Amino acid sequence: MAVAKKAGRYCEGLQLSSLASSILCWKWQRRPAVVVPWTAICGLMLFAVGLISLFTGHVASDLEWYSQRLVKRTWYYKLDKGNHAPVDIWRSKFSNFYFACSERGPHFAPAVRERLSNGYLLIATSGGLNQQRTGITDAVVVARILNATLVVPELDHHSYWKDESDFSDIFDVDSFISYIAKDVPIVKRVPENFMRSMEKPPYTMRVPRKSEPEYYLEQVLPILLRRRVVQLTKFDYRLSSDLDEDLQKLRCRVNYHALRFTKTLRSLGQRLVMRMRKMAKRFIAIHLRFEPDMLAFSGCYYGGGDKERYELGEMRKRWETLPELSADEERSRGKCPLTPHEVGLLLRALGFENNTHIYVASGEIYGGEETLAPLRELFPNFYTKEMLAGEELKPFMPFSSRMAAIDYIVCDESDVFVTNNNGNMAKILAGRRRYAGHKRTIRPNAKRLSALFTARDKMDWSTFARKVKSCQRGFMGEPEEMRPGRGEFHEYPSACICQKRSKYSVVNKDKGYRNLDRFLNVSEPEYESDEDQSENRLPKHKNGSTGNRTVSITMAETDHDDFLAD
Repeated sequence: MAVAKKAGRYCEGLQLSSLASSILCWKWQRRPAVVVPWTAICGLMLFAVGLISLFTGHVASDLEWYSQRLVKRTWYYKLDKGNHAPVDIWRSKFSNFYFACSERGPHFAPAVRERLSNGYLLIATSGGLNQQRTGITDAVVVARILNATLVVPELDHHSYWKDESDFSDIFDVDSFISYIAKDVPIVKRVPENFMRSMEKPPYTMRVPRKSEPEYYLEQVLPILLRRRVVQLTKFDYRLSSDLDEDLQKLRCRVNYHALRFTKTLRSLGQRLVMRMRKMAKRFIAIHLRFEPDMLAFSGCYYGGGDKERYELGEMRKRWETLPELSADEERSRGKCPLTPHEVGLLLRALGFENNTHIYVASGEIYGGEETLAPLRELFPNFYTKEMLAGEELKPFMPFSSRMAAIDYIVCDESDVFVTNNNGNMAKILAGRRRYAGHKRTIRPNAKRLSALFTARDKMDWSTFARKVKSCQRGFMGEPEEMRPGRGEFHEYPSACICQKRSKYSVVNKDKGYRNLDRFLNVSEPEYESDEDQSENRLPKHKNGSTGNRTVSITMAETDHDDFLAD
């Protein structure tokens, strides 16, 4: 340093030509310096790395790896200043170009009178709240197919959750009857005089999963005509996802309009939403689905050792039809729910800052507060229905379905909804949010994220965040994204979502307006809306999809699918 200063003063004092001065000063400053051996430099660097590893690093065991009880704050907190969420992280820029359209078609006949129907259809639903919701929705459609009078469905009181709630404890039964009566004759119960006149009790049967309308016409209708009263048991996912357009629209009218929660549940749910809005203009709702029953059903392992294997293994025995699974294979297939910490890392990598308010919809988390701690640290503005409602929640706590209904309301009203599995609540809410205007719904691409989370300590945060965003393309709830997965109509009610005419639509005399999907999938170009022009529905394909998308149905035809409480 002293030599350099001396050289500088010397050069300033020289009265030489510019070129000569530069050459002389360059030679002065290039005088030989003391040479430090490379071996010494490498040794010092290794010593420094060792000290850093000693004080800041840790070797993660399996338990630490998946539950992430040790949080590397320096890895992501320093990014708050430069990791701002993009403008459209909260809302799709294309959502304004779609609208709900489940109105009755001109050729959809009104409901027949009760006395002219083919008999009475009794329905016994199965599973948790949202699984039963699919059963109720499909029951109305089946009654329409059979030209039967529907009796208000009976809820499941015998499954894992032992919830004794009746239909009227969860849903506004009078509103349901009033709305459905336009499409299907419906009563609260079979008339007593009719029951007394019957020679035999109602015929009980269980239909196969995903049954086509033809099955009901060929196998159920003859029995209904003969016995006049038929009960269908364990009625969940018993109707094909692929129906004609009028029946799909009926599904939407039932699910999104007729099925309203009771005034008591709606009131409490809306109060919780208002309390979240009072604290923040917008918020995220996360359906964690990290309860013991979910983990047991998944067959996944989260590093808890023999204790975890025993506890979840014993719980898994309750479902005798579940096959033996390899935890590693299930994880590589993307079948394992993310841990709460991994969900938090996903959201931070997508661009949500740690001052974002989150509402966590969940039951008892496996591992308790210790498992939730990393998520709380990533998002300190962390709330649950228990935290927001306090004493108001006590009357509902003994009933799992009523508690699930409250979570459903808040998740439905959130600005962003994040699912953590492909369960019933995730599918039902994803479909409802699409129907309500494609509100942002994020589903983790668990198959690709699994490998990324495993290798994340081998990369810096910016690389990790970039890779997460790449993984999540097609999993952000965009209107026109090619949706992977099972293709459930309840998750993607395409027949009930129409598209407004835009400058990227072209006129086809036979098919009306056809959307040019390629414009939606390349660099997200800006649209211009022509509000004054007529709105037209996309052409319908046999599988119920819109445009040129293809939706496949690969759900296994087994009774243990979708048993979960959500």
